[in-house]
Amino acid sequence: MTDEVVSRVHREAWWKRMSRRMDRASLAFSEQVRDAVLLRRDLDDAFYDDLLEILIGADAGMGVAEQLVTSLRERVRLERIATAEEALNALKAEMLTLLARDRRLNLDARPSVLVVVGVNGSGKTTTLGKLGHRLSAEGMTALVAAADTFRAAAIDQMRVWADRSGIDVVAHQPGADPGAVVYDAIQAALARRIDVVLVDTAGRLHTKSNLMAELEKVRRVIERAIPDAPQETLLVIEAPTGMNAIAQARAFHQAMQLTGIVLTKLDGTSRGGTVLAIEAELDVPVKLVGLGEGIDDLNVFDPAAYLDALFAGVLELPAG
Repeated sequence: MTDEVVSRVHREAWWKRMSRRMDRASLAFSEQVRDAVLLRRDLDDAFYDDLLEILIGADAGMGVAEQLVTSLRERVRLERIATAEEALNALKAEMLTLLARDRRLNLDARPSVLVVVGVNGSGKTTTLGKLGHRLSAEGMTALVAAADTFRAAAIDQMRVWADRSGIDVVAHQPGADPGAVVYDAIQAALARRIDVVLVDTAGRLHTKSNLMAELEKVRRVIERAIPDAPQETLLVIEAPTGMNAIAQARAFHQAMQLTGIVLTKLDGTSRGGTVLAIEAELDVPVKLVGLGEGIDDLNVFDPAAYLDALFAGVLELPAG
């Protein structure tokens, strides 16, 4: 089986998974599109105004929505597009262009260090557990630095997920210095020739400067132990948070130099434009998405499949 065929099979399987899980976002988007633009005879100013309103309502953000509508107007003119359905296909293509980024996890170094950050309750610990499972399935070895030492329950929760994923945990007592936990985990990884160190951190309110400073301290410990690390710093955000996530993301980006976003509960949002807004505002790619509570429900983000799922109610899935 060629790489092209494997890629197509993977994409089709992903689309089926996404379309099942993204019903809320697809339904909300498709209903508005059908009611406001799909049945129009003319691609006039009212068509573009309504489309702009729909994109903003889907949490794509004003800047992104205006950029997409402006680009679509020009494309309609140049390609002599005559119908609303053709225009929507063109809009989908413009969105795909906007989402063209490198989304691979940079885990080539041995060991690599991947840090997960986010606010309380965003799903950092479960995300790390699922990621450990994914790495193990890909033949990589990993261990977790249980650096969320502020809550005793967090360490226990991390152990549960690590056991399910078949990976080891380095932990200290509750209340211990998070930096010391991370240092010991890195030393253990070096001694055991582990591929990836996964660092769990305590939930931070992005408005609390002292808590963010603690994260910066963890980063400095990592850099002293391995100068080129961390290779990945991922911010976990709940998709239903929408545009409200932008402020917290900026604060974490400033403190930790984010390399990617993990978008959880994508199946629980009715605002399908969140990915577009987050990437445009931060210039940081969404690398992983969470679509459920199962251990295998963390997936590499596929923009084409995401848009297929979003437009499923109004456009046919392209063949192949």
